[in-house]
Amino acid sequence: MSQQQPTTEEVIRRLQKHGVNPTRQRIDVARVLFARPQHLSAEEILHSTRKLGARISKATVYNTLALFSSKGLVREIIVDPSRVFYDSNPTAHHHFYNIDTGELLDFDATQLQLRNMPHLPPGTVADGVDVVIRIRNASLQ
Repeated sequence: MSQQQPTTEEVIRRLQKHGVNPTRQRIDVARVLFARPQHLSAEEILHSTRKLGARISKATVYNTLALFSSKGLVREIIVDPSRVFYDSNPTAHHHFYNIDTGELLDFDATQLQLRNMPHLPPGTVADGVDVVIRIRNASLQ
């Protein structure tokens, strides 16, 4: 599956809009992430950036993803303790996670209605709700 890389100028504008200093490594990670709406692991991003010729360490990729997540550029989706995806679509939506294929699929937040939310602990406010519905292929049951 080929990706159309955003231009360096487009990436720099997007990073700056979110208060991120556009270093060479951050631009490299962003070009991979923002090529299209997608869900990628840190390892996939590392591989893709290196494939494009970037010289970048695993630690730099993880640090960059943590920064992007904290600035609202990507969403970190934890599907199980050993599997984390970085979602290039930061808008409100939820996910199906196919346990058999490892694929993460979006579904619109309006398709799910949550009622009777639990009372929040004193002194806290809700910051968002992320729903991951784990699915399996019916043919494998």
